[in-house]
Amino acid sequence: MADSAPVLKAVVPAAGLGTRFLPATKATPKEMLPIVDKPAIQYVVEEAVDAGLSDVLMVTGRSKRSIEDHFDRAYELEEALRAKGDDERLGAVHESSDLAIMHYVRQGEPRGLGHAVHCARQHVGNEPFAVLLGDDMIDARDNLLRRMIEVRQQYGGSVVALMEVEPDQVSAYGCAAIEATDEDDVVRISDLVEKPSAEEAPSNWIIIGRYVCDPAVFDVLEKTPPGRGGEIQLTDALRTLADTPADQGGGVYGVKFRGRRYDTGNKLEYLCTVVQFASERPDLAPEFMPWLREFVRRKDAEGGSETASEGG
Repeated sequence: MADSAPVLKAVVPAAGLGTRFLPATKATPKEMLPIVDKPAIQYVVEEAVDAGLSDVLMVTGRSKRSIEDHFDRAYELEEALRAKGDDERLGAVHESSDLAIMHYVRQGEPRGLGHAVHCARQHVGNEPFAVLLGDDMIDARDNLLRRMIEVRQQYGGSVVALMEVEPDQVSAYGCAAIEATDEDDVVRISDLVEKPSAEEAPSNWIIIGRYVCDPAVFDVLEKTPPGRGGEIQLTDALRTLADTPADQGGGVYGVKFRGRRYDTGNKLEYLCTVVQFASERPDLAPEFMPWLREFVRRKDAEGGSETASEGG
């Protein structure tokens, strides 16, 4: 019988060093890099809140204090905006501080995602909880996390989000061996492999940065040795839970996600995300889109001229 305990808490690991974005992340957390005019981490917290999870634990590290400041009140700034009568910007400032009940715990050393999740044990207790990775942004219109919570309530165990990719991309992700259920978008997971080669991968369905975990995962993580890269992998713990009886918190299911996902974990995808978001902003798109089309047309023309010149 499925565990009907409600999912009420979200855990957001945000302790990474952000080395792919150096030197910008030398003093600024990568989670605070803006998507137009809002830091990426705020979109992630908004997603948790939209799914009904207003209790959010952020797992941070050294040099991440600005994340806490962003979700805190900024009285001097608020007073300055209020004095100017700038209600629009004042509302934007209030939005982040009023968004959720925020909690923070530090991951003392970078020992992997599994270790970061285990840092949440005291706060989460014996409750199911969601994990949202800051590098992955899911379009608010697609309601992925809400669907995952529904699957958890129906089937019990833990639930991961899956996306289908080309075979040459599986080596960058955790990959799942899947079995069909009676629902088209839900599968049972029989095995998980962290960053396999294309030849070793059990399928083309990779795990993206959304999880709903049974609290049994904490005991498993405590006993999970370091895996690939010398880190404690959440994938390894879920692999153990896939073979654990349901009455002990076992069973792992996957939700096949075919919606809109934005990866902000590398520079190219981050830039693509910024352009996509700007292109859909009603306050920016009318001016931004004509400029973008003209810029692309001009670059294409310059490239064509260079190619013709070199060919001649």
